[in-house]
Amino acid sequence: MTETSIAVNTVPAPPGPSALAADSEVVGAAVAAAGRGLIDRETVAEVVTLCAVAGEHLLVVGAPGTGKSEAVRRVAGQLGGRYFEYLLGRFTEPNELFGPVDLRGLREGRVEFETAGMLPEAEIAFLDEVFLGSTAVLNTLLGLLNERVFRRGRTVLDSPLRVCVGAANHLPDDPALAAFADRFLARVFVEPVADARLEELLEAGRRPADTSAGPGGPGGLLAAVDRLADAARACDLDEVTPLLGTALRRLRGAGVPVSDRRAVRSQKLVAAAAVLDGRTTASARDLWVLPLIAPTADTQALARDILADLVDKAANRSLAHAAEELSRSTAARAERLVRAGTALLAEHRTLPEGRDSRLRLEAALREIDAGFEPADLPVALAGIRAELVAAVVPS
Repeated sequence: MTETSIAVNTVPAPPGPSALAADSEVVGAAVAAAGRGLIDRETVAEVVTLCAVAGEHLLVVGAPGTGKSEAVRRVAGQLGGRYFEYLLGRFTEPNELFGPVDLRGLREGRVEFETAGMLPEAEIAFLDEVFLGSTAVLNTLLGLLNERVFRRGRTVLDSPLRVCVGAANHLPDDPALAAFADRFLARVFVEPVADARLEELLEAGRRPADTSAGPGGPGGLLAAVDRLADAARACDLDEVTPLLGTALRRLRGAGVPVSDRRAVRSQKLVAAAAVLDGRTTASARDLWVLPLIAPTADTQALARDILADLVDKAANRSLAHAAEELSRSTAARAERLVRAGTALLAEHRTLPEGRDSRLRLEAALREIDAGFEPADLPVALAGIRAELVAAVVPS
């Protein structure tokens, strides 16, 4: 089978609707917890989870100090499992990532490697400055990312890696790195937090980070991620295929480079979005993921513009921030506001009454009223708004 004939819907039957909804809900709640206090970085946290379910890798590009590594660490902490993180440099040796030579085997004439605690045995990985690795490092890494198999010397190991997140300050100029960069299907570009949100950033920076494991304990949520991944591979894509073809033609027609491989693999992101929304059939609601496959920040912005009419109903209950940022749809905004309002009300009930709590409730109300006319409020958002009003003006 060639790479461009990857099948995404030929696996055992997915879990029932109630089990799927439960898994998507618990994973969505964990991602929301990971993103809490990450000002303007919720999208990074959510796309890491999307890629873990899709079985694809993510490249995060942004200046130093923009919270790339913190977002990945928090998601890994919530999902659990074995986590590996490393900062690559020009002189990074392969052994630093993949493990040292097994000296006992070497004495017996066997070249084998000790991989315990290293990248080949990781379930979630973060590689900072990923393009600075040597040729030897990147070549070995390429095989691991492509096939989920580590081969070096006589060591052949099936890797449990769900997602590898690479980070860089900028995209590489060297054409020789293009093939390696292409193995990261999804890309997120981050900028410093906007001036208007600096007070939020300062307040969040004063609060200690939540480093607790997710609701299932260490490794507990990876089972839910794996069930969602199985459901994504079985997801029915027939309904959305014509729309996906239209979208990809538009991207190519506008000059956004989308190879056949990336076009085919984009279906995996669409399927992952569907199951994280609690569905086994993909629809136009899931096309918000498509700008992620555009290679640069400029082409991602272009993709959002030329796909606007195709994603105007896009939304996702578990990945509300990412769906809104990438689609700019009112449906996605409503989903985010429902989730944010629900979390705010739950937090408000555990806090003593005070000015700060009231101001946060009022700010949520203002955002809802600025984005929606009363007659256009979705039912769920109207309910949240009524609860916010009751909390601000107690009877």
